[in-house]
Amino acid sequence: MVIVMAPDATPENIDSLVELVASAGGEAYVTRGVSRTIVGLVGDVRQFETLDLRAMPGVSDVLRISAPYKLVSRENHESRTVVRVGGVPIGGDNMTLIAGPCAVETPEQTLAAAQMAKAAGASVLRGGAYKPRTSPYAFQGLGESGCKILADVRAETGLPIVTEVVDAADVDLVAGYADMLQIGTRNMQNFALLQAAGEAGVPVLLKRGMNATIEEWLMAAEYIAQRGNLDIVLCERGIRTFEKATRNTLDISAVPVAQGLSHLPVIADPSHSGGKRELVLPLSRAAVAAGADGVIVDVHPAPETALCDGPQALSGSDITELAEMATNLPAMVGRSLTPAPERVGV
Repeated sequence: MVIVMAPDATPENIDSLVELVASAGGEAYVTRGVSRTIVGLVGDVRQFETLDLRAMPGVSDVLRISAPYKLVSRENHESRTVVRVGGVPIGGDNMTLIAGPCAVETPEQTLAAAQMAKAAGASVLRGGAYKPRTSPYAFQGLGESGCKILADVRAETGLPIVTEVVDAADVDLVAGYADMLQIGTRNMQNFALLQAAGEAGVPVLLKRGMNATIEEWLMAAEYIAQRGNLDIVLCERGIRTFEKATRNTLDISAVPVAQGLSHLPVIADPSHSGGKRELVLPLSRAAVAAGADGVIVDVHPAPETALCDGPQALSGSDITELAEMATNLPAMVGRSLTPAPERVGV
């Protein structure tokens, strides 16, 4: 942490500041320039934040130069993390495609979507059993019955599954079925849920809140990591802006920014950001070109009858195009498509 003193700060102001920092167990290093004095602080930044340093006489500004998210930061973990989901790697030199239905509706629909996902090159199956929706009248998911369907489809296709959990009380139940827990945009700052997911012993896919800054997103990941789980994949899923042409605005810049700040893998969600089928493939290409460690997309055998987000689900010829993108584009940015497993444990 660095404190910039005002031009008219007195020696007494500086001495008082140094004494206050020392009382908090820190050290203050004073550098006097021609017109300004800078005080560098070494110690527990969290303790310094309780001191109300900006209110001290003679202080012009207080700047934090160390990341508040210690466990997920690259400051203390230079090498990039590779997270394994049912044996499937996300991160490193891999570009991992995650695909499946937005919502689990029936065993037949989920199996058909999983087969489509695998044909497109997906190595992880997504599917929502619990669906937090804006409207209380919208389809809310099948709950545990949906988890059982996903587990059966995993046994049939070999694809490990990621599914959303929306309540801390359900974490153990969902973790008993899933290979990876998803924390959705509406729950990014549900701290009790984040902590419970951190204790569950399975990888976590953490979507960025629709109104969240990148730092807030990484701080949410820190809640999970603080409970002993560093198997976290960050997902940029679009943020809310003034633009109405898309459902959300996919923040492509968040991919390299988050990768620069954190050692965790970063993937993108072109389906929930664009909200329209015709946007999913272009946004997928953009994400891969920007260096994303993967993309997560919606596919459905009959989007016109889907109970959730049908307008953004890929189907038919879209799957062929998705497969071509997933096969050819990663190599252009020094990556390779993660192969699908033949079978994983149930």
